[in-house]
Amino acid sequence: MDALGLWMFLGAFALIFTGYPVAFALAGTAIIFGLIGLATGQFDALLLRALPDRIFGNMSNFTLLAIPYFVFMGGILGKSGLAEDLLRTAGLLFGRLRGGIAVAVVLVGMLLAATTGVVAATVVTMGLISLPIMLKYGYDKGLASGVIVASGTLGQIIPPSVVLVVLGSELGVSVGDLFLGSLVPGLMLGGLYIAYVLIRARLNPALAPAMPAEELNISRGALLKQVVRAMVPPLILIFVVLGSIFYGVATATEAGAVGALGAVLLALANRRLTRAALWDVTLSSARLTAFVMFILIGSTAFSLVFRALDGDLFMQNLLTTLPGGVIGFLILTNLVIFILGCFLDFFEIAFIVLPLFAPVARELGIDMIWFGILIGINLQTSFLTPPFGFSLFYLRGIAGRALATADIYRGVVPFIAIQLLVLVLCIVFPGLTGLRAAGP
Repeated sequence: MDALGLWMFLGAFALIFTGYPVAFALAGTAIIFGLIGLATGQFDALLLRALPDRIFGNMSNFTLLAIPYFVFMGGILGKSGLAEDLLRTAGLLFGRLRGGIAVAVVLVGMLLAATTGVVAATVVTMGLISLPIMLKYGYDKGLASGVIVASGTLGQIIPPSVVLVVLGSELGVSVGDLFLGSLVPGLMLGGLYIAYVLIRARLNPALAPAMPAEELNISRGALLKQVVRAMVPPLILIFVVLGSIFYGVATATEAGAVGALGAVLLALANRRLTRAALWDVTLSSARLTAFVMFILIGSTAFSLVFRALDGDLFMQNLLTTLPGGVIGFLILTNLVIFILGCFLDFFEIAFIVLPLFAPVARELGIDMIWFGILIGINLQTSFLTPPFGFSLFYLRGIAGRALATADIYRGVVPFIAIQLLVLVLCIVFPGLTGLRAAGP
């Protein structure tokens, strides 16, 4: 390979790590090295004529249309008060346990993951409601903050997940299969979070005491009524959205549209849908969608020029000759993604890294559904890893003086370890993702 491909790759990352917007860094690098490639005769100018077709082809991708639907659904459900009702109800159910409030936060995080999948809204909502309660009853600040930010990221692996929609589009596989295969790993993560909290509370009750009995003074009938009112609507929405995908009734995009409509109806039923709320959610959904599409346009231009300079052949030769075969490739891939997750957003990582690693995975005979789920689990850690984990910023922004940044960083470390443990288990036991083969 000519050195231009390697320098192009390094140049793009140099621009990104200086803080320049990723979409423009990729597109600008493509323009500069495209002109250099034309001037040095590395490729013909006719090749660049394929760029508009590729860009419009990506923009008309039906699968990517699921992103604004799921983001809109999550935003509306956040405005409907669903999270507040779930947290209060779960707190009443588990408050008598040591660590019960933290267990309630994890369970609500799992339910919200299966209905909204929007990390920012989940972390902020649970932080505003549960953090003051946990601190009031003497919870360790690190444990309290770690539980909130980790539970808030479950929406990135528990379907319906925007991360998995992007991965499905980039890998060219069924989003429904990714949703189905990620269900067990996502539930495993939630279960291990709960186990960790209960073990810590058992070993040191002062870290996570139970709520006082006088705070839980509610009759069984009233509690049952509250459980039905708070939990049945989201469970119905989960069944409609995910059930329609898993049983082949609808695609992920169609199910997302149904979920968005269901979220609006649920908000109307709770009498919490205002014109201002609807405008805010619509605007934020449009902003995120535009953000994704600009990165996609930049990555498309980058990929076209990079391949024209034979950069893809260099990466393929390099990665297929790694010691250890499939396992060596998976270790390197996940290590690179984990490190990038400390600095970049998961959208940026997916659009930059996957076009390089996916062809190699196919050549090695790796099941692409299994590969996509592994990448999805790894990308979830990008929300938690300092210094730029977005969930950490969300909680830091609402905690004020109640938490120090060091408390948040200290508290999140065990949950990152749990995520990496699940990642390793899914590599060693591919059956956890639906009996997918690891490779030849």
